[in-house]
Amino acid sequence: MYWTAAVLIGIGLGGLADSIILQELLQRHLMLSAVLPPVTVEALRSNIRWGGVFNAFCWACTAAGVVSFFRAARNRMPVPSSRLFVGYLLIGWGGFNLVEGLLDHEIFALHHVVDGPRPVLADLLFLALGAAAFIVVGAYLIRPRRDWMARGRRRRRLTPR
Repeated sequence: MYWTAAVLIGIGLGGLADSIILQELLQRHLMLSAVLPPVTVEALRSNIRWGGVFNAFCWACTAAGVVSFFRAARNRMPVPSSRLFVGYLLIGWGGFNLVEGLLDHEIFALHHVVDGPRPVLADLLFLALGAAAFIVVGAYLIRPRRDWMARGRRRRRLTPR
């Protein structure tokens, strides 16, 4: 149950960080900028409105993750280590970026990370750093401490059998 909470919180935080950093601070990556370029006030309003729908979805995922976390704690489920929780959070964040990047940037071409003559390069960089790297680090954190390929050390018995 905690891993579900971590993944949901990761999805929500990933989307909100994407929105805050790329859309609001850098003023790039608007929701429909490839379909409806924000060159008029009405087009900008439409992009902002769909950005708000996107933010509401991300907020709902974060809230669902917090509720799931609360339920797990209330049911006294064993608390995972912070390493496991952060690992699942990063997998959720990277998974969200992967799905959003593939669907919105490449398949439906609703928007790109950077609009211009070569938007694919920035989109691929977003997928590599914002998706694949997060998933790889998350998978590294949740792996068992002892690698299944590693050989265990044999202990010598100090007493005879």
